[in-house]
Amino acid sequence: MGDDDPMMRFRYRAARPDGRVVSGVLAAAGPAELDGRLRGQGLVPLSLVPSNGRERAPWQQASRRELAAVFRSLATLGGAGVPLERALLATASLPRQESLRQALTEARRLLHEGKGLAEALEVTDGMIPGVTVGILRAGERGSRLEAALEQAALQLEREAELTARVRQALAYPLVLALAGTVSLFVISGVVLPRFAALLGDLGQVLPPATRLLLGLASFLHSYGWIAALTLAGSTGTAIGGLRTPRGRFLLHRGMLSLPGIGAMRLGFATARTSRALGGMLLAGVPLLGALDAGREAAGDVVIAARLSEARRRVASGEPLTVTLAAERAMSESALQLLAVGESSGRLGEMALRAGDLAASEAEGRLRTLVGLLEPGLVVLFGGMVAFVAAALLQAVYAVRPG
Repeated sequence: MGDDDPMMRFRYRAARPDGRVVSGVLAAAGPAELDGRLRGQGLVPLSLVPSNGRERAPWQQASRRELAAVFRSLATLGGAGVPLERALLATASLPRQESLRQALTEARRLLHEGKGLAEALEVTDGMIPGVTVGILRAGERGSRLEAALEQAALQLEREAELTARVRQALAYPLVLALAGTVSLFVISGVVLPRFAALLGDLGQVLPPATRLLLGLASFLHSYGWIAALTLAGSTGTAIGGLRTPRGRFLLHRGMLSLPGIGAMRLGFATARTSRALGGMLLAGVPLLGALDAGREAAGDVVIAARLSEARRRVASGEPLTVTLAAERAMSESALQLLAVGESSGRLGEMALRAGDLAASEAEGRLRTLVGLLEPGLVVLFGGMVAFVAAALLQAVYAVRPG
């Protein structure tokens, strides 16, 4: 393919008539042409992304709160009978993030040219989650775009609320840890060196606790920069390793194996997966395609691997709930609701309820852990400060008049 060739290469995922999802890379003049070609082959396109585009990392995506406001506005205006192009024009000014405003403006231009909403929103280059775009694409196929917009808005609002609660729960322990660390550095770097010089001039024999304290202060004063560089290098190496697929897998597997933290992490992953699964099913996406969306939304590579294996087994004819339980891909309480939905034919609705239940349980575990962490930090830093104060007071009382 030459440089002047107008054809583009796209990564696609599409559902076959039997429900299986296939993927690959094809060249086409644009998404519309590729969409028509895939449909001509009996496939239902789920996503079409330029092959040279990179999926944004979660921290590079637009905030869930801003996205929730965008899709809530689109759902409200669309429900009131406002044409979609005008609704997108009115909504494009809402986000504070400039890149998101520009992406919505470009999406409106593509919409004006006759493209569908999901196809137009794909120009955001991963800023909008693929699960959200998939819900809209499924809604457009089934002529249920207003319902899909409402479902996308609800899902994003729930994710934004969950993220806000997690951050709120962790805010105080982080501030406490930062304040305690800064206080210790000030004491060891400013107060202790001056106190050591004063006691050295007196020529007194100091108590063991004071000698230990002053020895630590002297070590930090002389070799602290080496320790800081070593710590920074180790941190950089660790971060680099965690950016690799193997490193992320090992980290997530280790976190899932920790008491308390593992159950909490599984709960949050279950909440994201169940909500994505339910949203896609209610938008008309086949089960296997909905499972793919749930895997993408899991936020944990180990859980995603378990969901991939569960999807393979479901494709071979095994029941969904039994497979998810065997792969330990979801929490027990969520599986019970999914079993009810599977047996009653209301799997999409029950998946959304399972997501809410899993989020509530995970938040409860988080509050419990934070409740234990806060007094633990107080005792830790309080004990350190108390040790410093006691060592200094012992030195003062041990001074004898010359």
